[in-house]
Amino acid sequence: MSAADRLQEARALLAGHPVVDGHNDLPWALRARARYDLDRLDIGADRTGELHTDLPRLRAGGVGAQYWSVFVPGDLAGDDAVSATLEQIDAVDQLLARYPADLAPALTADDMETARKQGRIASLKGAEGGHSINNSLATLRALYALGVRYMTLTHNQNNDWADSATDEPRVGGLSAFGRQVVREMNRTGMLVDLSHVAPSTMRDAMDASTAPVIFSHSSALAVCDHPRNVPDDVLERLPANGGIAMATFVPKFILPGAAEWTARASENLRAHGFHPLDTTAGAMAIHHAFEETDPRPRATAATVADHLDHMREAAGIDHIGVGGDYDGTAFTPEGLDDVSGYPNLIAELLHRGWSHQDLTQLTWTNAVRTLRDAESVSRDLRNRTAVSNATLESLDARDA
Repeated sequence: MSAADRLQEARALLAGHPVVDGHNDLPWALRARARYDLDRLDIGADRTGELHTDLPRLRAGGVGAQYWSVFVPGDLAGDDAVSATLEQIDAVDQLLARYPADLAPALTADDMETARKQGRIASLKGAEGGHSINNSLATLRALYALGVRYMTLTHNQNNDWADSATDEPRVGGLSAFGRQVVREMNRTGMLVDLSHVAPSTMRDAMDASTAPVIFSHSSALAVCDHPRNVPDDVLERLPANGGIAMATFVPKFILPGAAEWTARASENLRAHGFHPLDTTAGAMAIHHAFEETDPRPRATAATVADHLDHMREAAGIDHIGVGGDYDGTAFTPEGLDDVSGYPNLIAELLHRGWSHQDLTQLTWTNAVRTLRDAESVSRDLRNRTAVSNATLESLDARDA
């Protein structure tokens, strides 16, 4: 079969079983670039060169469900973090109100299936970083009531009750309050997202959770030794847990050598007064000038497929998915330049011998099942257990 035929087959497959993408940072990009002014940055039109994401390219990419990240950076703390998270949630709600023919609000697995039948993109919310709840289980429940269906336990920094993969260990994984956060997420019905967390936190969370966990945007540590990736022993626990690891496309997480280049490029950004995660036009101009003297290692769709091959071997076909991290990264792999690129990844996996059954599980079935199973655990726990009003001070002082 020719490459063109594989691409046509990939598009046909996605028409029936579209991609559930675990993580897209468009809401923060809208904040950074236009302060949520959707007239200035209308994603109903092609925004190539400005964003990785818009409605025409989501359609071209065969995306059928999207977890929109309601991320706020870790240098926001306390009530400032909560307020910024609420603004991010509001931004997603503004998108849903503005584009109802394309984006369907989704709170449940059934909602995802209904949106697919309607030909709309099921839109869910994921909070990226436990600092967003300001150590309050009541705030956690309030975020759930506002439509948040997963929370990443940390971002790049530790919080008071969980260790991040990219910070110095503080509590050794999860504290007693952190374990209570996981249990309350299970009771509420919010998925526990273990991207960004330290391996010790991954293991503690899987020990504490009675519901499936997810990795919304992480790849395989064995393929690329970066702390944001998932060790094999954790991937191997996913079948018993019922969860899913969603491979990310960020070059520095998937391509050996790209991490070192990104560290140099980030230091160059800082020297010019930009945050390393800045993807605005000014920051990207600095990046591109840097590339002229220090060429960037290039990941491709095949690089991502290498991770998926390994993740399928370690976790099994029932426990993998994709989470591109579009609009949350300065650079993307060739062939996966933006959200229109998913057919190129599926074509690459077809070339490697993945069956249609394998691919429909990767793109759609696994992610929908994981949310449905978390809903089932929640119903049971709500019938048997009361709301927790535990505090960080009470639990962690007792645990000390």
